This record gives sequence, C-alpha cells and structure tokens, in this order.
Amino acid sequence: MPAKDSVLFTPFTIGKLVVSGRVAKTATSETRASAAGVAGQELIDFYRPMAQAGTPLIITGNIYVSADGKSTPMQTGIEDDGKIPGLMRLVDAVHEHGSKIFAQLNHCGRQVVPNAIGSTEAVSASAVTELIVGTRPRPLTIAEIERIVEQFVDAAVRCQKAGFDGVQLHAAHGYLINQFLTPHTNRRNDAYGGSSENRTRLLRDVYRAVRARVGKDYPVIVKLNGSDYLPLRRGLRTPELVDIAKMLEREGVDAVEVSVGHYESGFPMVRGTFGRCLWNMLHGSVRYLPTVRKMLFNLFWPIVVLVSNIVWPRREGFNLGYAHRFKQALSIPVICVGGFLTRDAMQAAIEMGACDAVAVGRGLIANPFLYRQLREDLPGPTCVDCNACVGHIGSRPLDCYHPRVRAEKDAMLATDAALAVKRAPQRVESELVQ
Repeated sequence: MPAKDSVLFTPFTIGKLVVSGRVAKTATSETRASAAGVAGQELIDFYRPMAQAGTPLIITGNIYVSADGKSTPMQTGIEDDGKIPGLMRLVDAVHEHGSKIFAQLNHCGRQVVPNAIGSTEAVSASAVTELIVGTRPRPLTIAEIERIVEQFVDAAVRCQKAGFDGVQLHAAHGYLINQFLTPHTNRRNDAYGGSSENRTRLLRDVYRAVRARVGKDYPVIVKLNGSDYLPLRRGLRTPELVDIAKMLEREGVDAVEVSVGHYESGFPMVRGTFGRCLWNMLHGSVRYLPTVRKMLFNLFWPIVVLVSNIVWPRREGFNLGYAHRFKQALSIPVICVGGFLTRDAMQAAIEMGACDAVAVGRGLIANPFLYRQLREDLPGPTCVDCNACVGHIGSRPLDCYHPRVRAEKDAMLATDAALAVKRAPQRVESELVQ
C-alpha cells in the first residue's frame, strides 16, 4: 500500500476536535523549563520540528499543577498565571505549522525525591513507601484533596487560555491520581479509599470539575494504565482499568491513552536496552537519592541492566494487548503508546482494531520529522530503544543521547534549516509577485 493511502494519514475526532492523522506524540518528561518551571525557547525548540513535520497531535510532557506536585527539576509548571505567556508561545509555535497540541496535567504524589525539587515532603493517598526512590509520603487530608482538585481545574483553565487544543489528565504511571486508583498505594478508609467507587473518586472529581470550567466542547482526555504491572502487590489489572475507562466514557471523557506501569514496576513502559539509561541515571538523577539507595544503585546497576534487558526487550506495540481490551469496551477513541517506530507496525495496530491512533515517544525524540518521513516514505534517523534519553530525565534536557542516532538527527535538522533559509527568498519573491 502506498504511504499516502495508509490509515495513519486519515483524520479522526477527539470530541469535536478533528485531528489530521492517527499518530500522536506521547507525553515525555522534558527537563527543558526554567528552574521556576517557565516554558521558554528550549521547550519550543524541542517541539517546533515535530510540528514542522506535520505531526497531527502533540501531547506535552507532564506539567505540574502545583508546586508540591512537581516531580523533577526543570519541569514545566502551570500553577500560576505567570506561566501562561511562555506556554502561549509554545502553542503558537506548534499551531504555526498546523499541528494540534494538548497539555498533560499531573501531580507526582509520592514518586519524587523531595530534596531534588526543594521540598521537605511528598504526599499521596496513603503512607506507602515508594520502593525505587525511597520516599515515604504523608497521606493527604480531605481538605488537601479538595484543594488539589481545584489546582487541576485552575491548571486546565490556564491551558485553555494559553490556546492548547485540549488537556490530558495523567492517571497512569504511578503518579498521584494513579496512586488513588491502585489498592497497593491507596489504603484509606474514608470516602477516597476502599471500594472501586471510592478509589476512583479523585479522578472523577477532577474530571467533573475540569469539565465544568472548560466547557462541554473542550477536549479532555485521560492517560490510563492497561495494567499497573505490580507483581506480588495489589495493583490494578486490565479488567479493572477497562471498567474505569468505561466510567470515564459515561462521564464524558473524549479519549483515553493506554500505557503501563508505575515507577516501582521497573521498565515495562519503555522496554529496550538499559545500559546507557542506567549509566546516565548514575551520573544524573541518582545523586538525589537517599544515601543507602545511592550506594545500592552504584553497586548493583550492572546487574539491573542485565536483568532489565532480559525482562523488557524491545518490541513495537507492546501495549496493544491492553489497548485492544479498551477498544472492545469503548466507543471513544483509544490511543495506544508502546515502542512504535515503523509505519507497518502503526498501521497494523489500527487496522487490526486494537486502537484508533498510536502515540510515539522515543521515536520522535530520535527523529522529530518521523511523521513526515512515514507519510512520504523517506529515510531518517531511527530510535534504537537504548533509553539513554530516559536516563537523563531530571538532569539534562530531553533529547536523543545515542551518539550515532543523535549525529544523524542533528545533521537532518541542520540540512532542513539550511534548505529553509534557501527557500525563504523564493517565498518572499512569490508573495511580491502575487
């Protein structure tokens, strides 16, 4: 099938928003804001090439809704009106090339090393220690939960003012909303714990309050796990998560994106090889860990690499099994993320009925022109799933850190920039003739 005839390049709708194709950029932690969380040129420079290439939908990295919900240094924030102008510049840069852009809104909960972000504590549904970073959070009070709901609402309204085409509520990957959903991390005995009805209350409250403020036509989507992937712990499994998605559809959510795992799960949400990833962590974010965990990481990281390479090998579409279950149960669009790199794999995922669209993370980090090259059947740099980019989260700006792939990417971008300069006088001449 010619590239232009592929289902990937046909439109679909999220609520009343028409998206021009079925490939989205999934949220990836960017480490590209200022120390105060302000979006600037560094963040724009990351997303502009993706928009230039015609990527139909871009979902930003997780934007914190409150200072105590920040998870890493140099993360983008939206906790006050002062953040709107920077984000407006980002939106304008993306819209200039015709792409749509959603803001992912998040609160990290317990998945943080407090001293890394200048805080003294972490909060969560319950006081359950996070095994990877070693943080024991403080349980939130009812009043604090209600305040967090309002912070999500205020953040969504600011995103709407900044011109974002929609927002995504992050309820996956073990962050705060997911911590309330999951029995392992939610051991409350009040209105927010115990039964499924109670554990979904925070997500339901956030969605309803956001919807009431942004209006019925503004796209609001949710990122959910297909599985919490927490062996030997009380994690959520696919049937329970599908039921949560069905509840969200009844509430009016416009689409769901399906992923997998918590921090405690290891690496099921990225897969591939992990030598470069853990080496970069060792020389970056690990410095924030408590002393004992830092010593253990220094001692055992080569063993963790070997085990991770075996348990989570690279594979395209590794969440399709989960996504298919959601697709069978829902009428709203299902977006599947999970190692997609090639047109054949993306196209097959949609044609087999497992999802309505695919989301790409590392593939677009390695090659921001990926969508254009898929559409026009052109060669370009290809991600090798080394996860070096993941290893630098919170310590260096998000980018491809594989030497060969990065060199190919930089050469591609430089060539495109040179061609743009060469074409500019021709465009001006053409406009003058008209």
